[in-house]
Amino acid sequence: MPSSQAALPAAISGPGAGVARWWFGQLALIKAGADETHGRYTLVEIRAPAHYATPLHRHDREDEAFWVLEGETTFEVGGETVEGPPGTYLVAPRGVPHRLRAGASGARLLFLFTPGGFEQLIEATSVEATEATIPPPDVTPLDDVAAITRRYGTEILD
Repeated sequence: MPSSQAALPAAISGPGAGVARWWFGQLALIKAGADETHGRYTLVEIRAPAHYATPLHRHDREDEAFWVLEGETTFEVGGETVEGPPGTYLVAPRGVPHRLRAGASGARLLFLFTPGGFEQLIEATSVEATEATIPPPDVTPLDDVAAITRRYGTEILD
């Protein structure tokens, strides 16, 4: 059976576990990447601070799904704005521009990217977190982040 069709091993990632990265002002805990999932998906827990917003962007290689665990969020997907209270599940298909905004109390979400490999972009555009907290304000994105994200099939649109 090809590796992409092989059965996945059982895996457990407890609360707060994962590869911790300070990524664009958020804490990203990479729970599973392409190596662990035979390339099928990347799963990332995100902790966003109050009023955090991603730039409008799109992925050419991955579909991205969001599941809001805590906090209030607002999503823009394909020009449509949707409120996302806890329990909201939303998909941004590849090629569709999207962004996320956290509410006044911040937010905790799961991001699911299919196929796997998006953890490589996160690692290339972030720094290792010294603790599993939202990064301090002096941790800022790299100067050439737009060029780096393009190499991984993601375009920042604003």
